[in-house]
Amino acid sequence: MHQALYRKWRPSNFDEVSGQEHITSILKYQCRTGKFSHAYLFCGSRGTGKTSCAKILAKAVNCEQPTEAGPCGKCAACRTIDTGSATDVLEMDAASNNGVDDIRDIRDEVIYAPSELKYRVYIIDEVHMLSTSAFNALLKTLEEPPEHVVFVLATTELQKLPATIISRCQRFDFRRISTEALSARLHLIARAEGFTLEDEAARLIARHAQGGMRDAISLLELCAGNHLPITADLVTDTIGSAGREGMLRVANAIASRNYEALFDIIDETVRSSRDLAVFWQDLITLYRDMLVLKTTKNAAKYLDLTDSEQTAMIQAAAGFTRETLLWQLGLLEDALFSMQKSHNIKRTICEITLVRLCDPLLDTSTESILSRLSKLEEAALTGTPMNRSIPVAEAPLLVADPNEFPPESYFVDEPVYEMQAVTQRPVLSAKSATAEKPVSAPSTPSVAVVSNEPNRRVLRPLRAWSEVVARIAERNPMVAPFFKQAKAYSSEEGKLVIKFANDFAVNMTGRGDTPETLRAALSVALDRPVSKDDVLIEVESASASAQNSMLDLILEAAEE
Repeated sequence: MHQALYRKWRPSNFDEVSGQEHITSILKYQCRTGKFSHAYLFCGSRGTGKTSCAKILAKAVNCEQPTEAGPCGKCAACRTIDTGSATDVLEMDAASNNGVDDIRDIRDEVIYAPSELKYRVYIIDEVHMLSTSAFNALLKTLEEPPEHVVFVLATTELQKLPATIISRCQRFDFRRISTEALSARLHLIARAEGFTLEDEAARLIARHAQGGMRDAISLLELCAGNHLPITADLVTDTIGSAGREGMLRVANAIASRNYEALFDIIDETVRSSRDLAVFWQDLITLYRDMLVLKTTKNAAKYLDLTDSEQTAMIQAAAGFTRETLLWQLGLLEDALFSMQKSHNIKRTICEITLVRLCDPLLDTSTESILSRLSKLEEAALTGTPMNRSIPVAEAPLLVADPNEFPPESYFVDEPVYEMQAVTQRPVLSAKSATAEKPVSAPSTPSVAVVSNEPNRRVLRPLRAWSEVVARIAERNPMVAPFFKQAKAYSSEEGKLVIKFANDFAVNMTGRGDTPETLRAALSVALDRPVSKDDVLIEVESASASAQNSMLDLILEAAEE
């Protein structure tokens, strides 16, 4: 009868256990000295070697001629345990034997001496599945068992074990096995079994196994089932994954809002009978890797990528900001949960979510707005235009031509005429301002203010205004709300213009020592002395207050 590869290649001693040297070194020392604990607790994710080490330990405590690697594997005790005929080594699956009666049977048996071996070993797998009463029945026996009894408990969910159980055991935490260790083991098995295994295929298998040796070996056997050379393409087709290149195609299509390409990718995935859930998990993994690249300085430490893969990943991540990645990751996770509940409409969920990823305007959540603002900020810092309707080279620059304005007498009976934007826009005449929409042009971020002053000031928002308001609130909390509602700008002449909503606010903030508090806060925030002549207090015009909020103007200017 055929034996599965993961069973055939189960480690027979501690030297053959991969990626758990911090555990095997201690167990080998105990084998050499003969000083074993009465209870062990092996915890860790699946396929990391917990049960294998438990069986090796059972042989080691009973081995007649222990070696540096643990059990010799040749004595009668080792051979008996390997064949499974040893009555003194008992394995119990707590998932199906979790009642108090099962533990009482063990408690009644431990008083008897071993029939053949030196120690009676109880291996309880998935011990976290025991009931509360079963744990209580195990406590006393686990704390003070007879000298000829050794308990080995294994679990994948340590948090479900009572603290009283954990404190009575010698605990070992099994780590996920590294990709390098998994790849080396796969190459060893492939050579012994006569498989042709490419290096990239081994890396793909190891990466998909997520640190589990059993999963890696099982996938290797699956890929070798058709007796063909195991290549990266074969592994990708077997797993049902689009691969790293396919995921990068999706990311680039999202960044460029290429809806046609996205629908084509989903159609190809469905037609090739690949699981959309696996496709979606790979996409989430890609977004995680891009987020690591955008947030850490030493990304290679946290990413398992080749040099070419990392270069392609950096290029793909350049199309996103951190805020955008976080917002889109939230949408991807929500879609994955929806697909798990609605199996019949996976394709529809995928396509709808990809469309939403392309256009933040379709989402009114806070994360979406932060994503839009982050793109604007990045464009402002780099001077890169955002989705302009006209080429950059053809966009007109902001030129204040006095001939384009009506005479100053025109503004006598009119309110102050203002136009605010994130990027500088061409100043229009009053007659055409309401009829035409200004054409955006790339420039440094500023707010253009056209007023009834002869020089037509250009004002820029004061970035440190929130800090100034906070300092004023510490000194005089009564007037802080007036400053919080005000707007602050800096002019080209170096003046600081504070615009209040009405005359009442100006009167309230001009009393007592409030002006001195304002200048002191400005001096600290701007890191330069601010005199009385540097501050101009004005009342915001009615036409300006009727305009959209600063956030609306920012988003409108960025997305036109």
